[in-house]
Amino acid sequence: MKRRDFLRSTTLAAGALSLEAFPYPLFAGTTRKQASDRIKLGPRGIEVTRLALGTGTNGGGGSSNQTKKLGVRGVADLFKAAYDEGVTFWDAADQYGTHPHLKAALKLVPREKVVILTKTHASTEAEMRADLDRFRRELGTDYIDILLLHCMMDDDWPRRKQGAMAVISEAQEKGIVRTKGVSCHTLGALKTAARESWVEVDLARINPAQVAMDAEVPVVVSVLREMKQKGKGIIGMKILGAGRLRNRADECLQYALALDCVDCFTIGAESRLELEDLLAKIPAASTRG
Repeated sequence: MKRRDFLRSTTLAAGALSLEAFPYPLFAGTTRKQASDRIKLGPRGIEVTRLALGTGTNGGGGSSNQTKKLGVRGVADLFKAAYDEGVTFWDAADQYGTHPHLKAALKLVPREKVVILTKTHASTEAEMRADLDRFRRELGTDYIDILLLHCMMDDDWPRRKQGAMAVISEAQEKGIVRTKGVSCHTLGALKTAARESWVEVDLARINPAQVAMDAEVPVVVSVLREMKQKGKGIIGMKILGAGRLRNRADECLQYALALDCVDCFTIGAESRLELEDLLAKIPAASTRG
């Protein structure tokens, strides 16, 4: 079976790939890929790196693994280390409480050299206007490159979020937000995002073991392909299953790198060693036979 056919017709148990006998040759590419590769994301063509450095492997209530383990200075230093290796895509969220950590990192690198993604739980116009002002103060920046509505779970999220969506669109026209979209945590929400023209970028859960995903792997991939056909940018998340697949990072990275419907992906390193490991594993996984 050819690699392309395999990717399109995978129907193993529960829709997930078996990591016990992962078919490396079928996912091996011929072009070596790097974490620092430059990617044009979505209809706005925002230039990001293949790897986004995440700040919430597991996060909520204003903290995350990264903030608890590293603190403000530690996270900032990790972002600077990634920047020095060419990784300039930074992934934050209000829910993780990581805006001050990025603000500290921005004191170490030029603002215009990095792309900042963050996420909001706002629903109404008033909530979104307040978040836009607060986020920029907390980040220490006049603009946000990528702003996402965080953790959509209902099929009808555009109705519930219409106030926030209107404010984000207005901010985009003013140059305060460069591109916009959603992160999804159910299949219904993901399908709605594929149909919704307001969405320019989607943050989607994808890995070959179906860990912390919205549905069976082939089902999710089919929706992401629909998004790509409509010109939306796709950022993969939960590539290592929220840390539960760290011991199978090679297989998970090779799968993500082979997908034709994922432009780039975010992974939250929790130490300099983990970051260095990712930077080494990504090129190896892209071509391993």
